Amino acid sequence: MRPRLWLRLPLPLLLVLLVLRSAAPADPPSQLPAPQNLKIRLYNTEQVLGWEPGPLSHEVGPVVYQVQFKYPSSREWSDVTLSSVGVNCSKITATECDFTAPSLSPGFLPYFNVSLRVRAELPGRVSAWASAPWFQHYRNVTIGPPRHIWVTPGEGSLVIKLSPPFTIMDLSMVTFQYYIHYWEKDGNPQVRGPYRDSSIVLRDLQPLSQYCLRVQAHLLWKAQDLDRPGLASNVSCHQTAADASTRLQRVVLVAAATFLGLAGLAGACVFLILRFRGLIKYWFHTPPGIPVQIEEYLKDPAQHILEALDQDSPAEDDAWDMVSEVSSLEQEPGTPSEAGDTVPTL
Repeated sequence: MRPRLWLRLPLPLLLVLLVLRSAAPADPPSQLPAPQNLKIRLYNTEQVLGWEPGPLSHEVGPVVYQVQFKYPSSREWSDVTLSSVGVNCSKITATECDFTAPSLSPGFLPYFNVSLRVRAELPGRVSAWASAPWFQHYRNVTIGPPRHIWVTPGEGSLVIKLSPPFTIMDLSMVTFQYYIHYWEKDGNPQVRGPYRDSSIVLRDLQPLSQYCLRVQAHLLWKAQDLDRPGLASNVSCHQTAADASTRLQRVVLVAAATFLGLAGLAGACVFLILRFRGLIKYWFHTPPGIPVQIEEYLKDPAQHILEALDQDSPAEDDAWDMVSEVSSLEQEPGTPSEAGDTVPTL
């Protein structure tokens, strides 16, 4: 009130105003600075709210934080407690609230819009509420790659088995679809999908060829016409197996190569034999041996060579045979008159 107005007021009224002003309570203490830079992390089933503390100076006692949430259908805010959400984020000293902390509760309902706010508190003092943008888990979540991927080579194909990025409680509302990004070594990338089953077979691939692939999961929410792609898996390369025709071709090629190899080896052997015939005959010819008598004579020159030969000759060689010659011709004058002459022959 301006000084001139005070002077114009009647004295009784002025005294009443002075008494009321002296009895008024003192000004409330200054508020604490509110938390800053609120961020929500949504990855698969993770739901984490984080913030930075406001600039505090010369404060007494540790600052605690209170986190509250509200659904669009609710008019009032509720504390994040074990009974409401499954985790306790009431009067905490940490600068984050993990709604997916170890518990059986899935956190906030994934298909509801959720609003969050947090404030700092000290005994007798609080800060203003700092609000985070509302979120809807299925609409704002970052979907990771499939957790496990097994690839088995087939006959001109690849058999892929995988597990989803996370477990969905109500499959009637939300499901996963999978896309396979694949390419032949040094080839152009191709995409196949969507696949609803977690067991996938890539057919019509080149046998005995190496293919590289990545798998990507999409979250499909039919009621909201939502198709949210996830992160692709790491690249893995695999070689396809041979089909029946390829195996037959390999058998024929191996048999033909074996036959040609043996024929070539036989031809080479024949050529070498004809080319080096004299040398081979010389190598395999048995050298002439020395007769036993001459070998003994060389050992004992004092023995006469002819005697040695006579000693070794068989006894029947010295036998004489009697041969009779009979002639039927008329006797000529001056010839013997005997009917036959016996002529010894050797």
